[in-house]
Amino acid sequence: MQIRLASIPSFRFHAAQTEWLAEGKVGRFDAIVVVLAVYAGLQVVAMTLLSQVVGTGVGVDDAEQLMYMTELQAGYGGSQPPLYTWLGWLVAQLFGPSVLTLKLVKYSMMFVAASAILLAVLKLGYSRRTAVTALFGVLLFPQIFWEMQHTLSHSVAVFALGSLVLLAVAWLLQRQSALVYAVFGLAMGAAILAKYNDLILLVAIVVAALSLSATRAIILDRRFLISIGVAVLVCVPTLYWNATHPGELVARGYKFGLGSDQGQLAVAWLGIRGFTRAAFNFAVLPIAVFAVAFIAARARPFTADQHLPVLEKLIWRTILAGLAIGLLLALASGATTFRDRWMLPLLLFLPVALAMRLDSLGNKGRTAQAIVISVAATLAILVLPLTWYMHLYGGDGRGSIARIDYGTLHRGMVAEEPVRTVVSNWHWIGNLKLVDPALTILSSEVPDFIKQLQEPAVIALLDGQQPSEELLGLVAKAGYAPGNSMAVLDVPMLFSRKETDRKVSIIRLMKAPPASAPQAN
Repeated sequence: MQIRLASIPSFRFHAAQTEWLAEGKVGRFDAIVVVLAVYAGLQVVAMTLLSQVVGTGVGVDDAEQLMYMTELQAGYGGSQPPLYTWLGWLVAQLFGPSVLTLKLVKYSMMFVAASAILLAVLKLGYSRRTAVTALFGVLLFPQIFWEMQHTLSHSVAVFALGSLVLLAVAWLLQRQSALVYAVFGLAMGAAILAKYNDLILLVAIVVAALSLSATRAIILDRRFLISIGVAVLVCVPTLYWNATHPGELVARGYKFGLGSDQGQLAVAWLGIRGFTRAAFNFAVLPIAVFAVAFIAARARPFTADQHLPVLEKLIWRTILAGLAIGLLLALASGATTFRDRWMLPLLLFLPVALAMRLDSLGNKGRTAQAIVISVAATLAILVLPLTWYMHLYGGDGRGSIARIDYGTLHRGMVAEEPVRTVVSNWHWIGNLKLVDPALTILSSEVPDFIKQLQEPAVIALLDGQQPSEELLGLVAKAGYAPGNSMAVLDVPMLFSRKETDRKVSIIRLMKAPPASAPQAN
């Protein structure tokens, strides 16, 4: 006996909800846009209030932003481009370096990203239902619906600018004018400043467009030089900064696992395996949900005699070109380590392509779209309280810095003498900005370290660590030296009953005596 999905009461209920999300209105606004705005606003308010009530700090990525966002520079340390920090600096002019600032930046960018995907799919000529399916398909990426909620920073910018690039592509396909080419160039430049691996996505789009006769002329048009020129102009200040700060640009190159002493074949195999595993881990959930939707709706996504529409071909070829370019770069560089989130610019458009595929399958496609929307919307609601918990808890290991009682740490630090600058091996100490926004927080990755170090200053070290040689070298170049005495503070861990107090070592920095001149013979 066959069971029709439409005959199941729970499915009819979810179908009604997805119909409202896809086609409904709230006053003059589309229902999906209102839902996205409410979701983003709820997260901003909830996480900010929870931090105020419980008193915890923030995780590793947000602590780094707290350290950087007080100054507007062409570039920052940690091998990362500056766009996300620029936006943080802008919002901090109103709200200071605070949890509210961090969450406003993050959820504003996520709202922009979601809205851009909706508009792009609509501008490409697809239905509102397909646009909403594409959006919810993208939200199925674990790095977006889960990781971005309580950690990550520059990856959020990749999500936002990758989506805006898709919107710019859709506009360019619709209308070729000097203005649109300039806007496309602006989107390209901003995407590069969001994260440098966005350059792979941009090259993949150009390669995919050149591979299709229907879109080739758009790239070969002389006005495409306007796009390139605008993109270069947007990036010039940061490109110059990178040229003058090469150490900061490659500071975290170790993350790629370069320099393996194994043979070339072994390194190539490790690179292929690592790249493939990261891509699989990143995309497995949306692929699984779409696959279940296809099966439940008895829809066959591809048949031998079916021709893909040109725009859908463009998206699929962009994905394939991005993966191919990424893998070739991995093999050429000898990289052996890859993180799931690095696949975001390469696979961001995968749910968009799958949603487009459903659009051509008639009623079966509509049924599958309803399943995707329903699953993704339910998942987004279910994880809400978990995202609040993880925002407070931070995680284990390095993530546990969110639970350190920074108020107690600050009081102990300034108990005997005031402190103007706090120096540490890494940016966990950026959380002190939540207690005293006037503090200057420095790690060895902060550009212009020597210029920014001002008295009275201390080195703060967590869990019995010793200051790194690099840090001591920078301190010495600034004309300071660690004092002879060291205070050890017992700092409680908030929001946790199992963990013992953390030990924080405080060392005062003293003006180093001038080096004596060599005596003449």
